[in-house]
Amino acid sequence: MSESQHNDAGTETFISHLVELRNRIMKASIAVIVVFLCLMPFAGHIYDMLAQPMMLALPAGSKMIATGVITPFLIPVKVTLLVAFLIALPVVLYQAWAFVAPGLYEHEKKLVAPLVVSSSILFLIGVAFCYFFVFGVIFKFINEFAPKSIAVAPDIESYFGFVLTMFIAFGVTFEVPIVVIVLVRMGLVTVEKLKELRPYVIVGAFIIAAVVTPPDIMSQLLLAVPLCLLFEIGLLVAPVFARATRAPEEAAEEAT
Repeated sequence: MSESQHNDAGTETFISHLVELRNRIMKASIAVIVVFLCLMPFAGHIYDMLAQPMMLALPAGSKMIATGVITPFLIPVKVTLLVAFLIALPVVLYQAWAFVAPGLYEHEKKLVAPLVVSSSILFLIGVAFCYFFVFGVIFKFINEFAPKSIAVAPDIESYFGFVLTMFIAFGVTFEVPIVVIVLVRMGLVTVEKLKELRPYVIVGAFIIAAVVTPPDIMSQLLLAVPLCLLFEIGLLVAPVFARATRAPEEAAEEAT
């Protein structure tokens, strides 16, 4: 094959990958949009569910406020879009998997598929833990700490920003086992070395919790303790996962 033919073949392959990527993104986007349109009639109720932890902590009869002209419409729409993305996440992940799978070896497929599924589940567990447990502690502390001369009436836009930040923080925190597994599987660090770093990880977990959460000890513990426990889970699972996803040549080398 001449150099020009080789370049043409490379260009065609690159363009075909771009077309495939576009099609996968379009299918994922359509799934999110369809779910979003189905949920839009219930946007107000969906926001009320998101606001429930705060409303339970506020004095009886209190309500949130909206300071912007279109905020009462825009924030429920944003919340509904977020929920639609979470519901359509299996489709989005499948499209991502379908795009990269043809270029992977069989042992690499064994590595990627479990990581995609488990990381998604762990992220959702982190979000649920934050919503059902952490928010109740944080909002109760804030409203009990507020002086009696202050009428607590949170702005819905600020509330949405705070909730989104906390969801991301706890969702990412629950990804710690995946990070540990990937580091060990790629050979970047050993389990023994990570065990040696355990004291630094514990200190780092409490520093992160102090930065991300409000300044009460309970909410900080609710982030730092799961982070430490998830790190330990990663240390236990990483060797098993590494053995299960070895390439054939790796297994042959170890056998000899």
